[in-house]
Amino acid sequence: MNKLVLLFALTFSSFVNAWVINGVGDFKFEQLNDQVHVIHGPIASPSEKNHGFMNNPIFIEGDNGLIIIDPGSSKFVGDNILNEVEKVSSKPVVAVINTHVHGDHWLANHAVKDKYPDAKFYAHMNMIREAEYGEAERWIKIYSDITNKAKGTIAVIPTYSIGHKDTLTIEGQKFIIHSPLPSSHSSSDIMIEHVNSKTLFTGDNAFTDRMGRFDGQSSMLDNIKILDYAKNLTIDTYVPGHGYSGAVTQSIDPYLNYLKIIEQESRKGYDEDLADYEIKPFADKHLAAYKDWSGYDQQLGVHINKMLLEIEALDL
Repeated sequence: MNKLVLLFALTFSSFVNAWVINGVGDFKFEQLNDQVHVIHGPIASPSEKNHGFMNNPIFIEGDNGLIIIDPGSSKFVGDNILNEVEKVSSKPVVAVINTHVHGDHWLANHAVKDKYPDAKFYAHMNMIREAEYGEAERWIKIYSDITNKAKGTIAVIPTYSIGHKDTLTIEGQKFIIHSPLPSSHSSSDIMIEHVNSKTLFTGDNAFTDRMGRFDGQSSMLDNIKILDYAKNLTIDTYVPGHGYSGAVTQSIDPYLNYLKIIEQESRKGYDEDLADYEIKPFADKHLAAYKDWSGYDQQLGVHINKMLLEIEALDL
């Protein structure tokens, strides 16, 4: 086989064996260890171009079935994720665990429920309550407004509640749920420890190459505490909600260090009675390593403002 034919064959094989999103990339499951597989989704914000797909769907292979964590943002995305799952394993999906209420992580439950109606769906009690009382409809509208591909998605809200230190054993795989604080990235976060492989799925408590967002129910200070907590677990591999997986130095430390710099500079600014826009250039000087992260320019000022409000609330 000559080099040109070989190159064509390799390229064709790559596209056949992956979900191709034109202009964005091709996405297929990577095997992190014996049981854990992950698709590292796009790090850009959800758009028509990427079909609203932006998270890291995961599946864990059990004895006779599969466990999915955060299948994605719509029925359309979920259908494509399941298609990629089936290229790796013929076992049925028996359980889905959602890390929090933000729709980019769980609206694809619809696809799983359609194909595997007996699958069980797990989440923090706060996620279940929030989804039932309006968050599900709100997130479906958000994604339907972003992309036509999300239209027709139906909310499949988890029915099994899990919380801090709960354990699940599913198809020979043991999971420990970690949710030691009432809020961090959201008010419904869980981190999921896969004991068999010493892997921690952090949800959006951790990011790599992308800036997280914080709303009124979140706490940046608690997010710092959560990541320090995660570092003290016996873990080999960390899988963030967005960005690449790896050891603690690759997938926890960068975002944790960013948050600590924001806290440090905000506390200095608060003591000197500075406004967020006055603190921003001082923080920016310490953040050269993050300027290529998706959302850096848009989120830096927002993060400083949020941190200032939290520091002020503690002071009061």
